[in-house]
Formats: sequence, C-alpha cells, structure tokens
Amino acid sequence: MEKNAKIYVAGHRGLVGSAIWKNLQDKGYTNLVGRTHKELDLLDGMAVRNFFDEEQPEYVFLAAAFVGGIMANSIYRADFIYKNLQIQQNIIGESFRHHVKKLLFLGSTCIYPRDAEQPMKEDVLLTSPLEYTNEPYAIAKIAGLKMCESFNLQYGTNYIAVMPTNLYGPNDNFDLERSHVLPAMIRKIHLAHCLKEGNWEAVRKDMNQRPVEGVNGDSSKEDILAILKKYGISETEVTLWGTGTPLREFLWSEEMADASVFVMEHVDFKDTYKEGSKDIRNCHINIGTGKEVTIKELAETVKEVVGYEGEIVWNKDMPDGTPRKLTNVDKLHGLGWTHKVELREGVQLAYDWFRENVQNARM
Repeated sequence: MEKNAKIYVAGHRGLVGSAIWKNLQDKGYTNLVGRTHKELDLLDGMAVRNFFDEEQPEYVFLAAAFVGGIMANSIYRADFIYKNLQIQQNIIGESFRHHVKKLLFLGSTCIYPRDAEQPMKEDVLLTSPLEYTNEPYAIAKIAGLKMCESFNLQYGTNYIAVMPTNLYGPNDNFDLERSHVLPAMIRKIHLAHCLKEGNWEAVRKDMNQRPVEGVNGDSSKEDILAILKKYGISETEVTLWGTGTPLREFLWSEEMADASVFVMEHVDFKDTYKEGSKDIRNCHINIGTGKEVTIKELAETVKEVVGYEGEIVWNKDMPDGTPRKLTNVDKLHGLGWTHKVELREGVQLAYDWFRENVQNARM
C-alpha cells in the first residue's frame, strides 16, 4: 500500500477498527477514511454505494461487524446472521464494483467446528457441526470468507480473509449483556471490587457511562445493587457462566491490528494456498498466539489485576460453549508475523484503559 493511498477502515471506532486506524497512522499512512454508524449505516446498500461513489477508496479493511458474547449470540440469533451478511455483502460488493485494489475481511475463529481437532488449522473448516450457541454468527463469517475466496477465483481480485482468535483491548464492548467473555469479566470484577471497597463514586461513573437495562449512575443504590446482582455482581462474589473449564486463546487487539496491516502490506491471495492446488479453498489466515488458558485461569488473572478479594462463583447451569478453541498459527508464522504481548500484560493494559475510560466519564 502506498502511504498516500485512500484507505477505508469500516468499523474504525470499534475494537479492531480503531486499532487498525492507529496502526496505519503510526506507520505513516495519511489518507484514511472512516464513518461512524450514525454517518453511514452499513446495512443500507444504497448508502454504502453512495459512499464508495463519493470516496473511491483504493484499499478496504472490513472490520465492521455485529458482535457479542455467548449470551447475546444465544438471544439475538437472527440479528447476528442477518446484520453481518448485509454488512459483508454491501462492502465486498461495492469494493468489487469500485475496483478496490485489495480488501482485508476480518472473520472469527468461531467458524471452526465445535469438535475440531486442536489446535485448529485453516483446513478444518466445514468438516463437522458448529457450536450451536454462535452458529448464526459463524455462518455469516464463513459466507464472508467464501465470498472473498470466490471473487478472487472468478474475477482475479485480491481479497484476503483473516480469522482472529478472541480479542480484547481499547474500545472494546463492555456491555454486560452483549460483550465477549474477557471485557465482561473485567467490568464485572471491577464493579464488584468497587462495591467491596465502598467506592460508590466509581460505581456511579461506570453506570453513567454504560447503563444496564435503564439503570444508571443516578439511580438509587437499591436499583443499582439489584441490577448488578441480576448480572452476578455483588461485593462478596462474582458469578460467571459455565464451569470455567473451557480453554480459550486471547490476542491483544493492537497486535491483531498489526497483523492485519502486515497482511495487507505483504500478503496476496496467491500466497494463501499451495501453487498448483486442484481445489483452492481454505485460503483464510488464522491470527492468534497459539497459546491457551482455561476460563477459570483467566478469571483469576483478571481478579489479580483488579485487586478484587471476593469470590468467583461458577454457574454450572449455564452453557460453557466450545470446550477448546486454539488456533494453529503456522500459516501466519510462515508468512512472517508473530505476537509479542502475553496475556497477563494484555489484561493489565486492558484494565488500565478501562479505568481511564470510566474515570474520564462525565458524572
């Protein structure tokens, strides 16, 4: 990519998109384009077409998506498949119509089967059933990577699909109902810690910035305690879903951004499969650390970082999700990129960002 090339980052305010934007700026790219959801509804095909007509981007990072954790995936199944398919179709379609030089599509490792052999190589895709809880989201992401692959094969485009492992970092979603496991864990344990310390100023700041079911920092103590209890948060304990035994892999979002920019700079579609292959498929690239921890170990790490002295309780009546999810990152390493930030350091960085974000909130 040329330093002055026009680069569109879809989802530039989100967890990954904001990190990609920052990484591009740090590397000297000067012509970045982004739109907030209010400025451009990516579900509106005509609006997306008009945007591409107006801006004519040369490179596209498709980091926009409708995302959430296990609870949200279980409840909003139609939203997860419909909205993600629409976003992908609109942006990939307009990228093709407007002759975008290169596109990077960000998917998810939830595309892999529930019982896939571990660590998961790219070629285990579509070999057995998906995890039920996030099946609609996974199907949407599989459709996105296959769309990229198919456009490349039919039209000679250069669309690369990458599948990040579980991500966390600045600008994450800390909504108690819709967020992923790590940000939800950070916020729950932080709020429990504040309650245990009697720090109601911090609790009210948090609730003002991120109200829960209409309850905010101006609500009564009784209402705040009641809604937090509903989500498993009290001064004496934090209740988390499942048994804590599933194994997961986590990657600091700014490293995901660095890997994404690296792929756009150095990797083409032809580099993602073996030359001479009869059937060209599974050309996507896993992005992760290749290292895993149990959810219980993760909770203890967050508890240590936050300084919470209460108990972690596991609600075994709630689902665990996939027993183990670890990416095989041999393909990524072979292309020349490896991670640097380990989990303990990353959790500290994430919590520091979260606290600063809350402390800067208006009362």
